[in-house]
This record gives sequence, structure tokens and C-alpha cells, in this order.
Amino acid sequence: MTSPIESGSITAVALTTRRKALQWLAGAPLLPLGMGSSAAALLAACGGSDDAAAFESASFTPMAAPTLANPAAMATTSVASQLNVKLSDGTTRNYALAYQPFFMTGDALPDGKGGTIVAGGYYDIHNQPIIDRSVPGQERQFFSDCPDGSSLLKLDNANVPGVKGKAVFAVVQFEYTSKNLAGADTYGTLPSPIGVVTLDQDQSTGKLSVVKYHNVDMSALHGLWITCGASLSPWNTHLSSEEYEPDAFTAASAAQFKAFSKNVYGNETQANPYHYGHLPEITVNPDGTGSAKKHYCLGRISHELIQVMPDERTALMGDDYTNGGLFMFVADRARDLSSGSLYVAQYQQTLTETSTATMAWIHLGHATSAEIEALANTLKPTDIMDSVSADPADPSYTKVYLDGRAAWVRLKPGMEKAAAFLETHRYANLVGASMAFTKMEGTTVNTKDKTAYSALANIQASMVQGNAAWSASRNITFQKAIVAGGVVEHKLGSGVKDTAGTAINSEWVPQHSHMLLLGEDIASDVLGNLSNPEKIGSPDNLKFSEKLRTLFIGEDSGNHVNNFLWAYNVDTKVLARVLSCPAGAESTGLHSVDEINGWTYVMSNFQHAGDWNTNLHGKVRSVLDPLIKANYKNGYGASVGYLTATPSQFKLVG
Repeated sequence: MTSPIESGSITAVALTTRRKALQWLAGAPLLPLGMGSSAAALLAACGGSDDAAAFESASFTPMAAPTLANPAAMATTSVASQLNVKLSDGTTRNYALAYQPFFMTGDALPDGKGGTIVAGGYYDIHNQPIIDRSVPGQERQFFSDCPDGSSLLKLDNANVPGVKGKAVFAVVQFEYTSKNLAGADTYGTLPSPIGVVTLDQDQSTGKLSVVKYHNVDMSALHGLWITCGASLSPWNTHLSSEEYEPDAFTAASAAQFKAFSKNVYGNETQANPYHYGHLPEITVNPDGTGSAKKHYCLGRISHELIQVMPDERTALMGDDYTNGGLFMFVADRARDLSSGSLYVAQYQQTLTETSTATMAWIHLGHATSAEIEALANTLKPTDIMDSVSADPADPSYTKVYLDGRAAWVRLKPGMEKAAAFLETHRYANLVGASMAFTKMEGTTVNTKDKTAYSALANIQASMVQGNAAWSASRNITFQKAIVAGGVVEHKLGSGVKDTAGTAINSEWVPQHSHMLLLGEDIASDVLGNLSNPEKIGSPDNLKFSEKLRTLFIGEDSGNHVNNFLWAYNVDTKVLARVLSCPAGAESTGLHSVDEINGWTYVMSNFQHAGDWNTNLHGKVRSVLDPLIKANYKNGYGASVGYLTATPSQFKLVG
């Protein structure tokens, strides 16, 4: 079925790993799916029985992509998929899925102090609201239309007034806002906010309701720069990101960075580019507030989404960049990212559409966050290296490619550590890393199989043989561009030495890669899709569910008229579309939670509904634009929420 326009009370999927009995609990459905006599009989027969069949596996029945036959479905988050649960006695239970939002950005949410706060609202370095004054007489606080990385977690000592069931916390970050009230582009000009949302978890239905919203103070971190994907650490903190790090060589004259500085500090010159492009970490407090710190020792790259492995020390990082690399950080201590060693992959065999390519790891350096922050505070880029965009005809320079463009770089004597951690892209090129990926985005891990997955939103430019940004020496060579991208799989293991012969202190090191899934570019179809809507198109967010043995894949917004959330079963190899975002929107905020107080959730947000592209949306825009505007605050709002099941949820209890 198609969800109503992001409203209604819907029960959640509940799933826990305990043994033996399967107790089916009645839901509280307000959708047009009442619980009939068969469901009531199932409850009477199965509730609490010692002989009840146990959970064995799950699969998804896909939904069709929405079409103009139902424009309302194309203009909202729609779900018409099904979750199928196989039990140990061979029977199957089927659950219709739906979508439940927590809030829409721009909503006034309770602040826990008797007042309200704007969801996704922007604040300057003094924690004062940043006001959109672009239209006289309509002044209001800027709020984001681009919620992204989300984490869902619990604290055993939570204590937030107003919670009637159990407290659950969502950490939600906001990447940017697309435009001001006058319609001007504001991408990257505002410091990204992060909110901690206290949720009341109904213990009879699993439904989550907002109790409190807290904006996290980022003043000690110099504000945040373009936060994108995120993950939940094994120690229950939110690992954020700062994407598309500002180029320190050009930032002083860049209009975007000057506008960012103006919004953060009130002037165009105070912001320091070396303070951005790092890894923020958010800790949730029992009272529903949050605190933040920024780690400077994981490389200054286009951080998209990192995955910390089960050893609680090894972090695998994507790099959303043209001529990007696969990076790895191995912390000195478990649960502490403030010091460790940074590595970058160097492929020893050529990665292609069909090959399996082994890799080596170059050790870029070891550092603490404090020492790199101190360097960031004192060094200018020209203290570290020379970098020019025209050939200097000087053999002491090395030609590299940065974000698809040629550059010539030369390291200053003794500046290896500063270069490794503050000019990571340039330095990784100098030491021979495989800097050839384009838009390597979300990364996640399948613990049982010791396998990691990375999303490639696009396979083009530096990855394609003969392209101006491609180099055969990087050992990443595709015969043609696949704008629809793909998912690359990495097999992980132990006993690995770096290229200098030093052992890497981790049992979770990627050793070889191959393409798991590929999109398919097509000529424009009847809706305008530029990639096959029955396959993934520009994968971005990735999260793996150990319980469901499912890789969830959220799409970016360049190839499908509606972007989708997919479920790929790694055992059966079946790909199922489970959710469709509003047209023009990007699927974001993906987070798969196997168990919180016995319940399972798949978090899903979207960004910038109605972000129209003439080539992609020309056939649907006139029909869908008024619907999008009606649904989402004239196009300025976006939803934060989760995938649910209806009319009843299931729960494994022992």
C-alpha cells in the first residue's frame, strides 16, 4: 500500500534474537488495514506458547516503482512492499510495510524546557539562530531540507521527563539547505546542525514519538562543514562526517567558503579550512542532550560514512570525491578514535567490472587528534606543500589528479605528517595510492562473513579507461562509465602487512575487492529515468542487518525520477525495492537497527524533494511540483522517520 502523506500512527517491526518462543503481539493500526479474525486467532494460538516456531529468516516482497498513474505516490514517501518471515516449522508470516515520520524539518518541536525549537534549524558559533533575510517581511530561521545521517540508540540510565514507555534517542544530522526564501542556492554556506531527539517508545507497539529535540553545541568544533552520512559506533556514539573538504589553497577566495565563514563567525575571513573535513563524534547524554568532539587524525578527506569494525578499533572510510581513495584508520585503543594510524589502499591488480583485485595498504602516518588540531591551528597550506594547477615544467613536482582536475604538487621538507592528515588527498597521490574512485560513499560491514561493502554513486571519470582523470597505474579501470554506479564488496582478514613490511594491528583489513552490484544506464524512459528502475541507481547510503542478512541500499538523486530504498539479501542474492522517496529527493539517513528493547527499525530520511533536473524530471515536473510543495512546506521541508510494519508486529521472546 501507499502510505498517507507522512502521517498516521503505524506499528513498528519488532525482532529480537532470543530463543524458542514466538509471541505475536497485536498492533494498533490506524491505517486502512484492521486486524481481522485470522490475526486474532493467530495471537490466541501462538502467544507465549513453548511450542511456538522460532524465527529462521526474512525476505522482502518488492514494490513496483510509482508512476504517473498515481502521482500522489510519486510526490511522497510511498511504501507498498512486504516483509516475509519464515519460521522454523516451515510456515511464513507476511507483513505489509509502511513509513512513519518522526517530524518534518521546520516543525516546532518541544525543547524539554517548556518551549519549542525548529527541527533542523541553523545556529552560528554563538548558538544564535541564523536568519534567512532574503525576502523582506518573511524573515525566519534557516532550517534544512536535507536531513542525512541518523543513529538510533538507547541508554540504560536515560532520564527525560515526558517519556511514558522507554526512552530511545535519535541523532540526526543535516547536510545543507538547498535554497533561501528568495530561491538562491545556499549549498555549503551554513554550518551543519546535529540534533538529538528523545523518542518515547511505546512498549506495546514499538511506535516512536518525539518528546524532546536538542540542538548540539558545535562552537568548540568551529561549526560543522557539510555533514553527510553517519554510523552508530560499537560504543553507542554517533559518528558524523564532513564531506567535500574545502581546498585550503583556494578557500580564502572561494565565495562558498567566505559565505560559510560569514554565517558561522559574522565575517568572511575567520573560518580556517583546516578545521573542516574531519570526523565529528556525538555522545548522547541521559537527559536527551548531546556533546560533540572532532577527530583530526582520520584524514582530511571527503568523509561520507565510516564503519567501525567489531574490534572497535578499525574504521573503513569512503571518500566521496573524484580521484578518491579507500581509507582505513586503526585506532591505538578500542572505543577511542583520538589516536591511531591512517592507511590508504593501493590495488595490486586491476579492479574492473568483473575482476577481483587484491590490494596493499600504504601507511600514511600515525598521529593524535590533538597534535593534528594544533597543526591545523598554525599551518598554512603553503607551509606544507606547493600545489599549482598549471604545469611548472619542474621535475621536482609530481602531476596528480584532484577531484578530476590535474595539479602539480611538491612536498616541503619534513612536512610528511602535516600532509598526511591535513592534505590527505594530495599526499596519498604522492605516495602512490589508488586514487581513482569516483564518489565512494557509504560503507558498512557484514560481520558474520567478514565482508564490507562500499557504495559507488557513479562509476565515471577517473575510473574509466581513457578519461582525462584516469591513470592506468592506479589499477582501477572500467571500460565505460556507469553513471548509475554500483556496490563494491571487500573481503576482510588478518595478518596483513603494509607496503613497508610492518604488520597492521587489525583482523579486519580489506584484502581484495570486486563489484557486487552494478546499475544500468538507459536512454530516457517514459518517466524520464536515466538508469534501469529495476536495478540500483547511484547507491549512496548502505547499512547491513545481521539479523535479516540484508544489505539496505539508499539511492542518490541523479538517475531515477524517484529514488528508492532497496533490500539485497546476501544469501539469496535477491534485490527488492522496499520504499520510494518523493520525486527529486535523495534517500538518506539509512540506519538498520536489529534490536532496541526488543524492536527492530530501519531508519530512512530523504533530502530536497522536488530538486528538479530538466533531463531527468522534464516529463513529470509539471504534475508533481505542486504536490511536492503542498506536502513539504513549499519544498523547504523534508521528513525524518523509519520503515514500519502493519497491522501487527512480531517479537521473539524467550
